[in-house]
Amino acid sequence: MKTVSLLLLFCLSLWAISAQEIVEKVEHNLQSENGYSKITMSVTTSRGERTMKMESWNRGNEKSFIRILYPKSDMGITFLKIDTTMWQYVPKIEKTIKIPASMMMQNWMGSDFTNDDMAKESSIVDDYIPTLSSEDSTKYTLTLIPKQDAPVVWGKIVMEVQKENYVPLRAIYYDEDAKEQRTLYYSEIKVIGSRYLPTVMTLIPSQKEKNKTVVTMDEVDFESRIDDAMFTKNALIRFSR
Repeated sequence: MKTVSLLLLFCLSLWAISAQEIVEKVEHNLQSENGYSKITMSVTTSRGERTMKMESWNRGNEKSFIRILYPKSDMGITFLKIDTTMWQYVPKIEKTIKIPASMMMQNWMGSDFTNDDMAKESSIVDDYIPTLSSEDSTKYTLTLIPKQDAPVVWGKIVMEVQKENYVPLRAIYYDEDAKEQRTLYYSEIKVIGSRYLPTVMTLIPSQKEKNKTVVTMDEVDFESRIDDAMFTKNALIRFSR
């Protein structure tokens, strides 16, 4: 009987999914080789609320382009990210600004997201070492610790992942001193092609109790063909009009 139990445990261990496999499946759902989306971002602070609308193009984690569509005061502002370098074009002053690496963690357009978040610079697969902390019948809980040379500032991320389709439900971000900084909630899961995509993301910073940023994916296309010219500095000005 003891031999049978040991054999059963061995078989179960073979079937068990690893933490690395889980984060790979999560990133597959969230990140595409080619992607286009229309996005609404609602920002709430102690000073009030504002709404932005934008278009976004990406090629994996390496390249992304964003164009602001609304409000009128920000319309035409564009952002380009290639590898670890990011630029912004501001049509009102007709100037292209390079955003240095030291500013990648600054708030993006007054929201609670950072330049790094919007540029999709970091990768949970490439930059973090995952550990399966716990699991129940519906979800996995992972602890992600950054690799030694990873270009990230978070000291730790604790992520809850839905077992059924490997979609993240919640991610808690900690600084290098293990102090909680923010929580990102994922909801409104939709099937798009071969992916399960949470189309609403709500970010709540830990230190600003009245702040909240909600991102809604109004339109998503993972199959569109994107011209290479989109990911050039010339595109910053050309697509700002």
